[in-house]
Amino acid sequence: MADDYCLDGYSATELASELRLPRVELLEETRSTLDIAHHLAANGAQSGTLVLAGTQTEGRGRSGSRWLSAAGAGLWITLIERPADSSGLEVLSLRVGIRLARALDLFAPEPIRLKWPNDLYVGGGKLAGILIEARWRQQKLEWVAIGIGINVVAPAEVPGAAGLDPGSRRVEILAELMPGLRQAAVCTGGLTTRELIEFDTRDLARGHRCIEPAQGTVAGITSSGELLVALADTVARFRSGSLVLDPLQ
Repeated sequence: MADDYCLDGYSATELASELRLPRVELLEETRSTLDIAHHLAANGAQSGTLVLAGTQTEGRGRSGSRWLSAAGAGLWITLIERPADSSGLEVLSLRVGIRLARALDLFAPEPIRLKWPNDLYVGGGKLAGILIEARWRQQKLEWVAIGIGINVVAPAEVPGAAGLDPGSRRVEILAELMPGLRQAAVCTGGLTTRELIEFDTRDLARGHRCIEPAQGTVAGITSSGELLVALADTVARFRSGSLVLDPLQ
């Protein structure tokens, strides 16, 4: 760790104060902020501890995919939370996505769109991804690590990637998104009617044909976070997997 590393001129201590968090771990470079967060949590880090890196050499997404995390080009963060109730865990990625979209709307050229289960888009390009990892002890949830990657500047080497408005400052983005992320982590139960309506208004895929996890037409999501796909004679529900839209539609 580089003790003198700053984000937009802010030290780790200054960031913690600005974001009203108990602790910020600020790294110039790391393999993955998720790995650091799990290590800190296993050693007693408080709920609300934020790990932030200038770049990640092995940033990861769902299903083992790699997230390109170029130096200074985005926000590569993991937030540690210790929810007392685990009933909201299965929809946490969607809940985080909704709140993340609200915050990022302020820095984007058009409203943020959501793609089940954990991606955010703007202008047809992928802007951000979410990866939730939980740790348990004897069937009790100990902590969740909420990993988020946001392209502040669209990486030229990634086809179809998107970024935020030119001049968007990372500290200002963090200040907007952090309260919503913390709120999402303590919510219990399934998605509320309001959350389902908001997801629906931002749903990138609804009404479009897909080829994965089944061949059909995307019909939204359920309160428990399942993807609905309309098939020839029924509506199938999928709790896991990836959503791949038909490129020929």
